[in-house]
Amino acid sequence: MTETLESPIYVTDDLIAEDIDAYLDVHQHKTMLRFITCGSVDDGKSTLIGRLLYDSKMIFEDQLAALEADSKRVGTQGQAIDFALLVDGLAAEREQGITIDVAYRFFNTEKRKFIVADCPGHEQYTRNMITGASTADLAVILVDARKGVLVQTRRHSYLCHLIGIRNIVLAVNKMDLVGYDQATFDDIVKDYGEFARSIGIEQFTAMPISGFAGDNITTHSPQTPWYTGPTLVEHLESVEVNTARDRDRPFRMPVQWVNRPNLDFRGFSGLIATGSVAPGDTIRVLPSGKTSTVTRIVTMPSAGFASETAGDGDLDRAVAGQSVTLCLADEIDCSRGDVIALADAPPQVADQFESTLVWLNDEAMIPGRAYWLKLATQTVSATVHAPKYVINVNTMEHLAAKTLDLNAIGVVEVTADKPIVFEPYVDNRTLGGFILIDKITNATVAAGMLHFSLRRAQNVHWQPSDVSRVDHAGLKNQTPRVLWFTGLSGAGKSTIANEVEKRLALMNRHTFLLDGDNVRHGLNKDLGFTEADRIENIRRVGEVAKLMVDAGLIVLTAFISPFRAERDMVRQMIPDGEFIEIYVDTPLEVAEQRDVKGLYKKAREGSLKNFTGIDSPYEAPLSPEIRVNTADMSAVEAADFIIRQLLPLK
Repeated sequence: MTETLESPIYVTDDLIAEDIDAYLDVHQHKTMLRFITCGSVDDGKSTLIGRLLYDSKMIFEDQLAALEADSKRVGTQGQAIDFALLVDGLAAEREQGITIDVAYRFFNTEKRKFIVADCPGHEQYTRNMITGASTADLAVILVDARKGVLVQTRRHSYLCHLIGIRNIVLAVNKMDLVGYDQATFDDIVKDYGEFARSIGIEQFTAMPISGFAGDNITTHSPQTPWYTGPTLVEHLESVEVNTARDRDRPFRMPVQWVNRPNLDFRGFSGLIATGSVAPGDTIRVLPSGKTSTVTRIVTMPSAGFASETAGDGDLDRAVAGQSVTLCLADEIDCSRGDVIALADAPPQVADQFESTLVWLNDEAMIPGRAYWLKLATQTVSATVHAPKYVINVNTMEHLAAKTLDLNAIGVVEVTADKPIVFEPYVDNRTLGGFILIDKITNATVAAGMLHFSLRRAQNVHWQPSDVSRVDHAGLKNQTPRVLWFTGLSGAGKSTIANEVEKRLALMNRHTFLLDGDNVRHGLNKDLGFTEADRIENIRRVGEVAKLMVDAGLIVLTAFISPFRAERDMVRQMIPDGEFIEIYVDTPLEVAEQRDVKGLYKKAREGSLKNFTGIDSPYEAPLSPEIRVNTADMSAVEAADFIIRQLLPLK
C-alpha cells in the first residue's frame, strides 16, 4: 500500500503553533470545493472518499478503532481497513456492500476545504445522485479498471453534464488489480472520450488511481511512472470553483427576507447568486421592474469574507456567495421571491418555458396536473405538459412518451400561473434550476433545468377591458360564485345542482350549470377517462367557470373531480371567497346500489376501465365549505340545506 500520511498536502501549517488566531483566520478564508463521486456499482466511490478522510487525518482515534473492528467484521478487504465503511453508514449499505443514500463528508487540506458527496451507483437510486450533483462544482467519475466504461458510467456522466458540472475527473480506479497496466488505462480513456464528446463534454481530466492502495491520491505512485499528470488532491486543490466564475457575471440576488427590525431600517436580505454590487449601483427589482439605488450593503461584522469593509457590518462591495442585506434609496415594493438585479442587465421574466425534467418520484408524472414549482426563492403553481420526448441515456436517442417514470429524463413545456424571474440553466444554475413539489404530499417529484421561455409567453398578452368583473356583477346585483359539486358517480351531484339552480332562479339570480356529462358532448369530447384526461377535463372546466365568474354569474359545476390537486387548482383560479366546494358525501355501496346508468356494473365486470371508486381513486375533500349526505336526505332536502348555507346571497 502506498503510504500517504506524511504527504506535504496534509502537513500542519507551522502557523498553527505560532499564532492560532491567525491560523484560524487563514482557514476561515480558504475556498470551498463541493464535489461528488459517482459511477457504476462497486467502482470504489466510497472507498475513495474513505481514503481521502483517512489520509487527511479527519478521523478520530475512536472512529479509527471502530473502523478497524468493523473492517474485520463486515469489511470486504480481508483483515485490511475497508475505507468504504467510513461512508456507508446505513445497515443495508454495509450488508450489501453498496451505497444507497447520498453521504456528505467534510475534509480539508492546507489549501482548500472540501465537501464531498458519495452518490449511489445503482440505477434505481439515480434520484439520489441528482440530489448530490445539484450543488457540485466538480464530479469524480470512477471506472473500475477491470470493467471499463459501463452503462451507469455513461448515465452519470450525462447527468453531471446535464446538471451543469463542467469539471469532470475520470478516475480509473482499482489499477492495482490490473497490474497498473498503461494500455488498460489508455483504452478506457479513449472509450470514455468518444462517449464524452458525443454528449457535449468538451474536456475531462483522466488519472489512474487506487482508492484502496492510495496510488495517485495525494502523492504520485511509483507504480505508475508513465503517468505525469496531477494527483487527485492536487487537481482538487487547483480547479476553479463555481463561485469564482459566478462573480464575473451580472448581479443577481433572489430576495429571501425583508429585514425590518425597527421603524428606521428596511433592507432586503438574500444570497448573491452571481455578480457583484456596490453602494451607488442602480438596481432593478423583478418581476415588477421598479428601479432604485443601493445605499448600503449590510452584513454581520466579521462575516468571513475578504471584501472591503466600509464600516462595522457595512461593505464597499459584495460578491457572489455572500449573504447580505441591501438598503435602497426608494421605498419600492420588494418582497420574498423577487429578484434584485443590475438595472441595465436584468434577467428574463416569463410564465411558459421549455425545460429538461428528471422525474424523481415513484409515481409517474401526470401531464396537466398542477405542482408547486420552486425556483430560488420563488414558489408558483405550475402545470407540466406531456413530454416532447424522453432521452435514452444509453443511446442518446429521443423517444416518444406520454409521461415520465421514475428516473426518466425528458424535455417538457411548463406553464406557471404567474410570471417568474429566470435565466437559462446553462447561464445561471440558481435562476435556471427548479424543483417540482406535489401539492398533496409535499414530496419533491422532479428536478428541472430551464432552457428558454416560449415565444408565446412574450407574444400573448392579456387584453384589458373597460367593463370590469365588478361592473358585470353590479349589473346582475349579485356576488359571483362557483358552486363546485364533487362526489362519486351516482351520489346525486347533477340532481342536487339542478335543484339548487332552480331555487336560485326563483330568487332572480343569474346562474349557469356546467354538468360533467354535458361538457363531454362538446368542449371535452376529445378526452377519455385516464388520470391525465380527467385532470385536463377539470382544468378546462375550471377555465370556463373562471370566465363565467368574471361575467358576474353564479356557476354551478357537477363533476366527480376525483383529485384534490385539481379541485385546489380550480380554487386558485377563482378570487378568494368565491369558490364554494360542496361535497356530496355518499358511501360507495349506496352509490353502487343506485347505479342509474349501469356504470358500476360495467366497471365490476371489467368492461369499463378507470372508473372512480372501483379501479380509480376518489380523494374526498378534507375541509369542504358545505357537506351533504344523500344517504340521509333527499335531493330536495339537500338543495334546501345548501341554499340555507349560502344565504344571504346578495
